[in-house]
Amino acid sequence: MTDSTDTTDTADPAAGAERRKTARVRWAAGAAVALALLFAGAAAVASAREDGPAPRTAGAPASDSADAGFARDMAVHHQQAVEMSFIVRDRTGDEDVRRLAYDIANTQANQRGMLLGRLDLWGLPKVAGGDDPPMAWMGGRGDGGDEHAHGGHHPGGGSDGVLMAGMASRAELERLARLDGKQAEVFYLQLMTDHHKGGVAMAEACASRCTVPVEQRLARGMVEGQQSELGLMRDLLTERGAKPRS
Repeated sequence: MTDSTDTTDTADPAAGAERRKTARVRWAAGAAVALALLFAGAAAVASAREDGPAPRTAGAPASDSADAGFARDMAVHHQQAVEMSFIVRDRTGDEDVRRLAYDIANTQANQRGMLLGRLDLWGLPKVAGGDDPPMAWMGGRGDGGDEHAHGGHHPGGGSDGVLMAGMASRAELERLARLDGKQAEVFYLQLMTDHHKGGVAMAEACASRCTVPVEQRLARGMVEGQQSELGLMRDLLTERGAKPRS
């Protein structure tokens, strides 16, 4: 991968500094958008818990459908990806990793807003009721316990904050926040690789199980986008003498 501070920046330091300044402004703007979406989603969830769901829209999928389950679970899954991307932004100055983190944060915050908005449109709660675990709509265990089937890294769902396949634990997020430079880059890329694998498995399940066309299209777009990013992250890890954990 080409270093963003190569011969062009050496030949023209002022242009290089301006480019870096523009990248920082671009990242800050994206972070503001992502945070606004996350806060809006959190407020919507809190409102749903306090007031209950809105009247269900006629023709909307059932609350226990794959469409609703995917929307709820992927919104939570995406929120952690945005959080990890914000963390690594402050732990490294590497432009390639920061650019990837910006793209992931911006894309997944916007998709999360779409998913929560879809639940609002359907008049469905944003938090699943009853005893159904996350991912139950996929027809399996729903806890991320089968890492080969779901792309997860952690055995057992719900352990140390791991709600779904591929999600990082609280301890891993705390470790990422303590690392700097190359160590932070490698650990972020490994965590996000696991995260994307779990997300791809969920999106593929929706593409085959969901019944609402717009939801299926969104899921297929997630599969395509995250698989592309998986290849990029594999290359970035190789450049750093590392490899994915699973």
